[in-house]
Amino acid sequence: MNNISSIAQAIVAVSVLYVWIFRFDNVVKEFNHYGLGTLTRSMVGAAKTALSTLLIAGIWYSDLVLISALLMGVFMISAQYFHFKVSNPLQKRVPSFLLLILCLFIAAVTLQLV
Repeated sequence: MNNISSIAQAIVAVSVLYVWIFRFDNVVKEFNHYGLGTLTRSMVGAAKTALSTLLIAGIWYSDLVLISALLMGVFMISAQYFHFKVSNPLQKRVPSFLLLILCLFIAAVTLQLV
């Protein structure tokens, strides 16, 4: 189960980094659409980048995983809130929902619940 959790950590981390690095123009549009400012976007981006890095490092240093997965999950819950707030279609809601599920799975494996 730990191998699957490590794969999930890599998927979450790489997905988040890809969006915040290579699709940043889309992030800017979305944050503007949600009515969030530049400072908020910068803080969220820095936090998500740091958490992604910790999730990757957590593959080798398991003490980093639980808090990183839970905090990333909080960001994904927030993303769901804002998608619902502006009535985005389902296709825009699915990625953050799947990442939320993966974060919960990672936390559950770390806590040895599964």
